Parts: sequence; structure tokens; C-alpha cells
Amino acid sequence: MRIRTTLIAAGLAAAGLLAAPACAQIKIGFMAELSGPQGALGQDQYDAFMMVVEANGGKLGGVPVQILKEDSQLKPEVATQIVDKLIEKERVPIITGVTFSNVMMAVHKKITEKEVFLIGSNAGPAPIAGAQCSAYSFITSWQNDNQAEVVGKYANDKGYKKVIGMAPNYQAGKDFIAGFKRLYKGEVIDEIYTPLNQPDFSAELAQVAAKNPDAVYVFYPGGLGVNFVRQYKQAGLAGKIPLLSTSTADGSTLPAQKDDALGVISGTFWGPDFNNPASRKFVEDYEKKYNRIPSQYAAQSYDAALLLDSAIGKVKGNVADKKAFMAALKAADFKSVRGNFKFNNNGFPIQDQHIFEVAKDAKGRVSLKTIATPLKDHSDAYHAQCALK
Repeated sequence: MRIRTTLIAAGLAAAGLLAAPACAQIKIGFMAELSGPQGALGQDQYDAFMMVVEANGGKLGGVPVQILKEDSQLKPEVATQIVDKLIEKERVPIITGVTFSNVMMAVHKKITEKEVFLIGSNAGPAPIAGAQCSAYSFITSWQNDNQAEVVGKYANDKGYKKVIGMAPNYQAGKDFIAGFKRLYKGEVIDEIYTPLNQPDFSAELAQVAAKNPDAVYVFYPGGLGVNFVRQYKQAGLAGKIPLLSTSTADGSTLPAQKDDALGVISGTFWGPDFNNPASRKFVEDYEKKYNRIPSQYAAQSYDAALLLDSAIGKVKGNVADKKAFMAALKAADFKSVRGNFKFNNNGFPIQDQHIFEVAKDAKGRVSLKTIATPLKDHSDAYHAQCALK
């Protein structure tokens, strides 16, 4: 009887009628800022990522996944402890998320040196785009400077001769000011760097009013941006001195800024009014599920999930084949919300960068309206410093 059963099983296997063993569940670490004034950014990243996982029945690439959610609390020391736990205890082959650049700088080498794949969906500090790049790192957002560079180009196009730059005093703040200056041909008459958690900008805004520039360029993400835009209007500067921004007036902050932000200019890679099929579906599904307009943080994390869905599918769940999985990630064979998507040699996207104005949408909501695309197929300024091909 045993011989007969074995022969039947062998015959079924030869005919391809026996199912192949199911792929084991893949653990993915998701780490972002999920609390405090900047928690909205990480929450948008998480919500959009999980939207893809849930729509696929708890799978990516047809393989069951377990998402281990961690709050790095905007504290690099907490983030490094989380990474140690995810890698050493949970044995995750993939970590995604990472909201702030100071956190990314603390964990990037720790993750990639262990040959764990890092699919970053926000922070893009300059060092990891250049000499500290890694073949295990793939960023689905942008290199920090890019969003500032497009605003610098826009300031040129508008003929602004004198600009003041303002940002928090940490890696991303410095990157964004540097990016703006790279393509801006006028004079940056002052650079004002404020403590990362400073909520009151009244003293700095008094300096701005006294110097009366043609425009002000700022980078103040999350709760910082909410406070800054409100105080800019309260100081009587809104409508008087144009406010140019990056990650300051966006989908994560506009619900709180409301009409105070109308007219603010923002530079980034994607907006909720994009008219390609992937973006329309994303916006519709996100609004239906979460009852809010998705931010860029949601969009780039949604793309991170789509990238993983594609790459895991290509290797049939065998992410332990690191060479094959790396190639599948680099291929970026998915339909991005931004339209065309391709990775540069350093694992950062080559992509269009757009200018948006804060305006009312067709439903009367405060949102972003695309007004220009000053940079097309734009590469970051550091990729040539990366030794990867």
C-alpha cells in the first residue's frame, strides 16, 4: 500500500498536479516616526504601506508577510536599538520606512552591512547617496536635495534676486538649503538654522521682515511646518513675501494649516492631482480607507510596498537569494504613482520634480495644485560619488 501511494504521488508530481510547498512567511521591519509632533509623517508612511499589504490579503509578491511596526521616536539611539532587535532577534531580511535623516544616518550602515535590505520611503540624506551608498539600499522617495533644487530653479524662473533660507539644524535641513542654493542663481542673503524641536519662530520671522527679501525658502516638516506657516501669516508676511517650501505645506500638514497655507509654493515629486492610472487609484483608495487626502509620505511608502510586491514576486519569495532579490529590486518593475520610475546607480530614483501651489481642490479642500515641472528625469548631485554601477 505504501509503494502504491508513493507511486501515485510521484505520478502526480510529474504531472505538476501537486502544489509546491508554500513559501514561508517573510518578516518585514517597518520603522518610522509614529509619535510626537512628527508622528503624522510616519503614520502616513505606515498606512499607505499597509494598504497594499491588506489589499493583497496579507501578502507581497504572493507570499505572506508579517509587518513588525516600530516607532523610532525621532531618536537615533532608539532607532539603533530597534534595528538590533529586528535583525538579531526577529531575523528580518527587509527593513522599510525611516522618516528622518538623522535616524537614517544612524541606522543605514548598521542595516546594510548586515546585508539586510533597506527600502527607505522618506529620508534621503546626501552621504548615503554618495560615498556611503550601498547595494542593499533602495530609496523610493528622493535624495533630500532634489526637492529643494526644483524650488531653487523655480525661484530663478520667477526672477527672485534675494532669498532667505530657513531650516532645522540637522542633516536634512542642511541638505535642503544646499539643494536650493545649487540651482538658485540669485543671492541667499541669510541662512537661518533653528533647533530641531523649536516650535516658536517669532524671533526669526522678525529678522525676515527686517531684511525684506524677494522670497523665503523653508524646510519645516510635520508639526514644525504647521507652526511655521501659521506664524508666517500671523507675522503679516503671507501675501507680502512669497513663501517657497519643501515638506512644509503638504498632505501631512495642510489639514492643520488650512487656509493659512493658501498660496504657499511647494516642491516635490508627486501631488494628489496627478492624472496617471496608478495615482488615481491610490488617491481614491486612500481617501476611501482613511478619509483624508494622501500626502507625499503616503505616496512614496505606497510605492515602496509596490516595489517589494514586484521584487518578492520575481524571486518567488526567496529573498534569501540576495543577488536575485537585489536585481529584482533594481529593476523596479511596478507602476509608480509618479508615472515613470527608475533607480540610479546609487539606489535613488531618477525622476521629475514638480512645483505645486497650495489651493482649493474641486471639493473645496485645501490641497496641492501642480503648476510647473522645472526638472525632468532629474538625478541627484551625489550619484557620481557612489562606486556602484
